[in-house]
Amino acid sequence: MSDVSVVGAGPNGLAAAVIMARAGLTVRVFETGSTVGGGSRTKELLEPGHLHDICSAVHPMALASPFFRSFELQKRIDLVVPEISYASPLDGGRAALAYRDLDRTVAGLGRDGAAYRRLMEPLVKRSEAVTELLMGSLLSVPRDPIALAGFGLAALDQGTPLWNRRFVEDAAPALLSGVAAHPVGRMPSLPSAGGGLMLGTLAHSVGWPLPVGGSQAIAEAMADDLRAHGGTISTGHRITSLDEVADSRAVILDVSPSVLLELGGDRLPPRYARALERFRYGNAACKVDFILSGPVPWTNPEMAHTGTAHLAGTRAELAAAEDDVASGRHPRRPYVLLSQPSGFDPTRAPAGRHILWSYCHVPAGSTVDMTEAVTAQIERFAPGFRDVIVRSQVTTAADLAQYNANYVGGDFGGGAVTLAQMLIRPVLSPKPWRTRVPGVYLSSASTPPGPGVHGMGGLHSARLALKDVFGLPVPSLAP
Repeated sequence: MSDVSVVGAGPNGLAAAVIMARAGLTVRVFETGSTVGGGSRTKELLEPGHLHDICSAVHPMALASPFFRSFELQKRIDLVVPEISYASPLDGGRAALAYRDLDRTVAGLGRDGAAYRRLMEPLVKRSEAVTELLMGSLLSVPRDPIALAGFGLAALDQGTPLWNRRFVEDAAPALLSGVAAHPVGRMPSLPSAGGGLMLGTLAHSVGWPLPVGGSQAIAEAMADDLRAHGGTISTGHRITSLDEVADSRAVILDVSPSVLLELGGDRLPPRYARALERFRYGNAACKVDFILSGPVPWTNPEMAHTGTAHLAGTRAELAAAEDDVASGRHPRRPYVLLSQPSGFDPTRAPAGRHILWSYCHVPAGSTVDMTEAVTAQIERFAPGFRDVIVRSQVTTAADLAQYNANYVGGDFGGGAVTLAQMLIRPVLSPKPWRTRVPGVYLSSASTPPGPGVHGMGGLHSARLALKDVFGLPVPSLAP
């Protein structure tokens, strides 16, 4: 018996557990996997001594999320913040580079530098307000209407077919569309523009950190804090029904709506269950991990100094690749999201070796091995890449779905990021974390603010549970 049961030890579940334990409540966490972490696990996939992130690799929210700021994550783990947050290589050895320094970024964008500044500088100057705005339900009343208005205008600028109107060259559009393609979907669109602008704002403010030792360090920091405050974690323990945790006063679920339907069964009110059934999942990813005998031989040497690269070529090429996926096709030249952590963190691979993390977007449920398409896209911008490959391993979309029940069809984002599901996630409510079962709350990426390692689903659900069930405020999270 405990005050609180948390099902799922992903970042959101662990965040909720930490908050409840620090409030003085007894907390137990149940995790199906053998380790905590969910989307922030790290393991030796291919050879001993080579640490690969299983899902997320780079963490723009690690220094910006209101939860992680309160938790003071930067005091608990080592974070490396590359000088270049992300980059989009182009043919001919050119590359668009998003430095943390906005001025330096603008200087590298040629004739479009001034237009890029006009788009991004107002957001960067209000970075904290923009982050707070997007880390809750869009149905709530914003505390900074000016930030909301500025962000909305920028999203309209980049989320409609007029997205090229301010640019005359190809570097700035490639840079913006590369980061906007993180959510899987057709482009241009308002959801992709919103996600890209938020990530771009963080790129020029706090940067995009990489955790030393891998993403698992984030999960372990939360697990350590939970245990230090009396909480327990049971790994390898799958919960199959809410009846199994009925002895707890509050239950917080870091699960998808489809899993909630299975757990809740007849306890879910029919109308609420039908709403969960209507929730839609998006397309997916095919992930390819590499061990390399040396660094990626980029044609543009500045690419070695970025933690993240978006490989697609021009904005038009990227939009065409995403349109293929949305139409159920596997692109010949896919959009490839790539991270090269061992260039910044030598603990990730033995001396003389490197690891490379990459994925491309594919239709939901895909069983297609995209290793060759991903390799060819990297080789396009780094001739000789094939010569430094020691080993590789593919994880198809179907494999991702098997790995984590929350990744329906291989959708690692917990649900399609559409305009409707920005508001209905997973139901239309200013407090969607509160289910229709008393004392039961949902904290996963299928609730606002959506995908990402930020802990905010956990914070929102824990705040409601503390208020509704225990009459307690959110405690201090400082070390």
